[in-house]
Amino acid sequence: MAMPIEIATGLVEGVIARAAADPAREVCGLLFGGAGRIEAALATANVAADPATTFEIDPAALFAAHRAARAGGPAVIGCYHSHPSGRAVPSARDVAGAEPGQYWLIVAGRDARLYHAGPDGAFLSCPVSKP
Repeated sequence: MAMPIEIATGLVEGVIARAAADPAREVCGLLFGGAGRIEAALATANVAADPATTFEIDPAALFAAHRAARAGGPAVIGCYHSHPSGRAVPSARDVAGAEPGQYWLIVAGRDARLYHAGPDGAFLSCPVSKP
């Protein structure tokens, strides 16, 4: 199990609401923060060929977020996405596409779970503490 991390108030509920508003597609976005805290989430377009079963964060949004971080903005520390007809656990595709060190918030219905991608490709469940 990974170290506990704080998540800004309302962030998880916002992601759950976004997923509920588009239940036929995997919604996705970026997570920002650092030092044991996820401070913000940014919704991005899902540009995957089949957004009902997979997600791909819009590369333009990802590049812009990294450019902003280099200029002193918040650091990109992970992503979120929904599993419209699945569970809030990493799929084999999620594990294969994960960048080590990044956080993944996965939402399915009202269930939201946070994971940390380890250096060996394993996903570690992250306990979430109240800020």
